Amino acid sequence: MRILITGAAGQVGGALLRLDNKKVSEGIKIIGLNKNRLDITRIEMIDHALDLIRPDLIVNAAAYTSVDAAEQAPEQAFLVNRQGPAYLAAACDQRCIQLIHISTNYVFSGKATQPYLPSNAVSPLNVYGASKEAGENAVRNILVNHIILRTAWVYDAYSDNFMNTMLRISKERTEARVVADQYGTPTTAIDVAFTIMAIIRAQMNAIHLVPGTYHYTNEGKTTWYGFAQAIFDRAEKCCWQRPKIQAISTFDYPKPAKRPLYSVLKTSSQIDALPNVPHRSWQLGLDEVFAERMTYKGDV
Repeated sequence: MRILITGAAGQVGGALLRLDNKKVSEGIKIIGLNKNRLDITRIEMIDHALDLIRPDLIVNAAAYTSVDAAEQAPEQAFLVNRQGPAYLAAACDQRCIQLIHISTNYVFSGKATQPYLPSNAVSPLNVYGASKEAGENAVRNILVNHIILRTAWVYDAYSDNFMNTMLRISKERTEARVVADQYGTPTTAIDVAFTIMAIIRAQMNAIHLVPGTYHYTNEGKTTWYGFAQAIFDRAEKCCWQRPKIQAISTFDYPKPAKRPLYSVLKTSSQIDALPNVPHRSWQLGLDEVFAERMTYKGDV
């Protein structure tokens, strides 16, 4: 089976490529293309890549993910997050290719008090969330054979993300102010990748998910403040400086894009039931990613 990964330079795309080293992709040929080789906003690049590679399935991990920058560049955010998936879906429809499309918890308003289900109404608060909702709708409307997988607060050992920002702060500053009233679930990119691979393997074994929208995150919930505390707990054990953290409210830390105060997702039961889907707390996920970060020689 030939799998094409778009956005291969991103966190989820990169994690999918690294699965080749974890011996979970036997029988599967994974081809990852970054934006330079496959820009999903250009139809001719999509057609060329699909005709050359002839994939059986595409995982769209390409996205415009700068939440605050999207407020000043809505056209670019919608081009990448809505029009790009629409082009991919149309190309897949023409060639009878299944599409797994990655989406986000930011399609929700954050007014809930219980974890969101895929069936809950969406109401994004910012341009990024609205562009991702539009991308979901484009995929649904164009391509029957699709899986939309929403996840949240994704991070890895290598990229510019919250964990690595906190580790930079621990090197450079003695104090940090971190928002303590936004709730979500930190989720490792590698666990999202394992989940995507579990979906693909299920398809190969004739365990077919009904086309539609599903959720997956690590287990539990916390705030950005709680996540930061957990990161510094681990850093301190490695003799890193522990900054003093001040818990602040969203009101105290204004940013261009509004954030949902509660965007916890409930992992779909259909996903939970698949073989080899990771079922672990966000704390255990952080243990693994932090350990991987400690052995990584790059500068993030």
